[in-house]
Amino acid sequence: MTESQADAARSAAEYFFAAEGCWISEWWNTPDDPAASIARARVEPGAGTRWHRLAGTSERYVILAGRRRVEVGTAPPRDVAAGDVVLIPAATAQRIRNTGDDDLVFLAICTPRFRADAYTSVDEPAR
Repeated sequence: MTESQADAARSAAEYFFAAEGCWISEWWNTPDDPAASIARARVEPGAGTRWHRLAGTSERYVILAGRRRVEVGTAPPRDVAAGDVVLIPAATAQRIRNTGDDDLVFLAICTPRFRADAYTSVDEPAR
């Protein structure tokens, strides 16, 4: 295991509060594997992420637990449940809101891997 892989594994158990408004635990995000990253996200009841987008990075939300409403680009908001996968194309505005009483938990899988310089907060897209 390389040093950066070991760092990625150590950080898997640690959550930090991200600028977009949710708790993140990086499960896999290393320059040794630039093709993809995996993070576990947690959104508290009644909370949601800010509108944001990732330049040059597609994202997939794999919903693990909780009730939620997701908004991607100018598509109508939709409710998703455990087991659903939400595709967010690169550079597309997105946000997700916890509409339940328990934590919303999902995996955020980015291709290529998430890099902080790809993240941008944005205004709500016109519908």
